[in-house]
Amino acid sequence: MAGSGGPIGSGALTGGVRSKVAPSVDFDHSCSDSVEYLTLNFGPFETVHRWRRLPPCDEFVGARRSKHTVVAYKDAIYVFGGDNGKTMLNDLLRFDVKDCSWCRAFTTGTPPAPRYHHSAVVYGSSMFVFGGYTGDIYSNSNLKNKNDLFEYKFATGQWTEWKIEGRLPVARSAHGATVYSDKLWIFAGYDGNARLNDMWTIGLQDRELTCWEEVAQSGEIPPSCCNFPVAVCRDKMFVFSGQSGAKITNNLFQFEFKDKTWTRIPTEHLLRGSPPPPQRRYGHTMVAFDRHLYVFGGAADNTLPNELHCYDVDFQTWEVVQPSSDSEVGGAEMPERASSSEDASTLTSEERSSFKKSRDVFGLDFGTTSAKQPVHLASELPSGRLFHAAAVISDAMYIFGGTVDNNIRSGEMYRFQFSCYPKCTLHEDYGRLWEGRQFCDVEFVLGEKEECVQGHVAIVTARSRWLRRKIVQAQEWLAQKLEEDGALAPKEAPGPAVGRARPPLLRVAIREAEARPFEVLMQFLYTDKIKYPRKGHVEDVLLIMDVYKLALSFQLCRLEQLCRQYIEASVDLQNVLVVCESAARLQLGQLKEHCLNFIVKESHFNQVIMMKEFERLSSPLIVEIVRRKQQPPPRTSSDQPVDIGTSLIQDMKAYLEGAGSEFCDITLLLDGHPRPAHKAILAARSSYFEAMFRSFMPEDGQVNISIGEMVPSRQAFESMLRYIYYGEVNMPPEDSLYLFAAPYYYGFYNNRLQAYCKQNLEMNVTVQNVLQILEAADKTQALDMKRHCLHIIVHQFTKVSKLPTLRLLSQQLLLDIIDSLASHISDKQCAELGADI
Repeated sequence: MAGSGGPIGSGALTGGVRSKVAPSVDFDHSCSDSVEYLTLNFGPFETVHRWRRLPPCDEFVGARRSKHTVVAYKDAIYVFGGDNGKTMLNDLLRFDVKDCSWCRAFTTGTPPAPRYHHSAVVYGSSMFVFGGYTGDIYSNSNLKNKNDLFEYKFATGQWTEWKIEGRLPVARSAHGATVYSDKLWIFAGYDGNARLNDMWTIGLQDRELTCWEEVAQSGEIPPSCCNFPVAVCRDKMFVFSGQSGAKITNNLFQFEFKDKTWTRIPTEHLLRGSPPPPQRRYGHTMVAFDRHLYVFGGAADNTLPNELHCYDVDFQTWEVVQPSSDSEVGGAEMPERASSSEDASTLTSEERSSFKKSRDVFGLDFGTTSAKQPVHLASELPSGRLFHAAAVISDAMYIFGGTVDNNIRSGEMYRFQFSCYPKCTLHEDYGRLWEGRQFCDVEFVLGEKEECVQGHVAIVTARSRWLRRKIVQAQEWLAQKLEEDGALAPKEAPGPAVGRARPPLLRVAIREAEARPFEVLMQFLYTDKIKYPRKGHVEDVLLIMDVYKLALSFQLCRLEQLCRQYIEASVDLQNVLVVCESAARLQLGQLKEHCLNFIVKESHFNQVIMMKEFERLSSPLIVEIVRRKQQPPPRTSSDQPVDIGTSLIQDMKAYLEGAGSEFCDITLLLDGHPRPAHKAILAARSSYFEAMFRSFMPEDGQVNISIGEMVPSRQAFESMLRYIYYGEVNMPPEDSLYLFAAPYYYGFYNNRLQAYCKQNLEMNVTVQNVLQILEAADKTQALDMKRHCLHIIVHQFTKVSKLPTLRLLSQQLLLDIIDSLASHISDKQCAELGADI
């Protein structure tokens, strides 16, 4: 892979796909009564993104370079080829990621000729190198592109050229390459005269039987390009930006291997104020990890940015990764003040000794906390660069080399630690509730045809005030009708039937909406997303226009903005007249303005007026187009901020905090204290509640809350409800002990909450909250955390003894504290105490 070195292969694939295994929970079985005691060995969760500068490659091992490739195999990074500014290279370097050491890899046989802008990928226990640019760059002679294929076996160090019969890809460099389904895939590049966008594949299982095949691509094929990266995620190949002449863009494309179809990933769903995609660039890297693509470096409009951009494949959103503050710690130079005993004490003895050995890198133990501030040294963040290379091992990305400022080649190696938190499934969980239609309690009767769409009162009333009023009106009408019919006793208040048999669906008539656009609107209420219209499909655009009309009527600002951006991005020469006419008919003024401005553009106008559809336009619209062309209106810029409405998270937060109190239909009992809640929301987020409400719904509508045999505190229970309703994970540390086991007991769809509980406990035990955490640790039988709290209490007892909460502890905990104090007091201290007495 040009630039990114092909992150997908035997060695790197394990780092790109993480199994959804929960962190381990160890139990202490030494107790005679065999009670299981929870300990805090949570497993290898990393809680933050972190950069780390590693030892650079010494010149006697290998030259500084760019335009090389990097691949990952087992616990090592392999660097091949590139150029050092004077000559092309064909050496193979090896970096051991465990002991951070460089060496030349063992090789035998004839290696590929010196080259750069080639590609390298890993398959099985071999590295495959394809193509690239060869020759003498110093004398500018014998320069040519190649289409040869070499295999390097990691076990034996043997280089072998594959001699392939039949048709071959055109020789090329600066292309993209990856491995998928036992095949090498080659895309685009530069052949010496022009940029390419063809694709070829070759099987890697049997050298004797294989041959090159050109892939018949379809869909929105990226423009011809070079110096771009590719990465595979979710069984799709992604291409981002690159050099493509006048057509250079910052588009992200995905390729479906199964049907060999390309799709441009839309950005129109990104609302104003959301992080935009990275600016267009070339010579950058892109790797895949979990559900994310990480883009680093490259040349972006004559700059060399060093931000790390992250694309979420599931949610189709971009963000700039903010590394932890300690990414700024631990560089190459020790300031003079670090020689003082106070500053030096922040380093371990191992770190101090390793620092003496090398000025290139040292590590701080970020797993421990200290009251002292860390020593701030040279930055751990890599500078901007292009034509570097990257690969993934385990849960970290390694970046090596590249061209930095003033055309200087780099020999630096950087490690980027990915954050390994499980993703938030809030939107997916509510989306699954919508798709499954379980526990529906409202039926909307739509349009003149009276088509019916079912939904959930809790979600709809949380997201839309307009629909909330409709539902309340329907409830009041139903209550009045039942009372008139004698079905309700006069003194019984209308409202949700908590604990009673499941009532029939509440019917709500909405005459101004048809079923198809209303279903799209409902999908948005549950997920904050709508399906992007298929490019070139006018009926899809017209459907979103109907949704836009509903969004305006229902005062859904966020959906309104989404629809507008989708429609404006979908308008082209083939559909602009249909969209313009529909916008005029629906009285969608802003969309109509967009269409008119599109039509009268110099490059569009003559083509539009020659279309048959133009002849069939209404006379007033034709007149408006002609006048707009003759006398364009003055451009007006509005400084008014755009109201993008509230998100799903914001609405569900408000709903839990009181906005949804009148629609509660279940009561949760915590140690006898009632807490009204909403069945649909609980069922959407918890398989425990889903199974209960489907099969074992209590007749009295009340559910006792516990986590196993333990009843959480009221504060911890509220923290759990915040997580269920809107995905909130911030909580006091003592709550984390109560909720650590909640993801398993309640069947949350991943262990994200547990990962946050781990971080919370590790980072936030202080003198101020140690007594509350001690209580929680005792109640949950988390023995190691209890010992940790007692250790803090003993060593900070003069401060802890002044806390008012000390006097509120149980007798047994006070005895535990006294016992710990006694075991830590020396004989000398006892003698001194005796003398005082």
